[in-house]
Amino acid sequence: MDYLKQRIISEGKIVSNQVLNLDSILNHQVDPKLIQQLGREFASRFNDQGITKVLTIESSGISIAYATALELEIPLIFARRKKTLMSDDYYCERVPSFTKGIVTDILVSSEFIQPEDRILIIDDIIANGDALKGLINIIQKSGAHLVGAGIVVEKVFQTGAKDIREQDIRIESLVKIISLDNGNIILE
Repeated sequence: MDYLKQRIISEGKIVSNQVLNLDSILNHQVDPKLIQQLGREFASRFNDQGITKVLTIESSGISIAYATALELEIPLIFARRKKTLMSDDYYCERVPSFTKGIVTDILVSSEFIQPEDRILIIDDIIANGDALKGLINIIQKSGAHLVGAGIVVEKVFQTGAKDIREQDIRIESLVKIISLDNGNIILE
């Protein structure tokens, strides 16, 4: 994933010592070739797990999760941040957003997650891990099996991934950021 690291270094914009803006490659503008490489990498890391569905949260994780699901030839589900005209039968979790500074509900229709499913979570960035914890809770409520999580960028200076790994949940991060201090992106 050297190419991804190079793109993060060259195009990432440090907002603060806690926040890195990756809008030009992951969160606003999407590079389809890069996204397909990421999906291929996650698929190769988890392809022996009998995964039946990929799960993410709208919106930044959708392109990466789509590429992963395409490689694995399985359906993609994304948790919505707003209730739509979906049925009243859904799983809901309240999650704070680190970068947005707000709390939102995430919802997944119970129609799309069954107890026999083996689910892989895919997301773009993990900081405090609240979004991932919300998805994990939804999977647990459904009775499905969580295979693990694929994360494009892990901020190791924040505790989210560490806390989740301590629950014996497998997390595969493609890039780990050690620090954003002094205006520098330091990768592991």
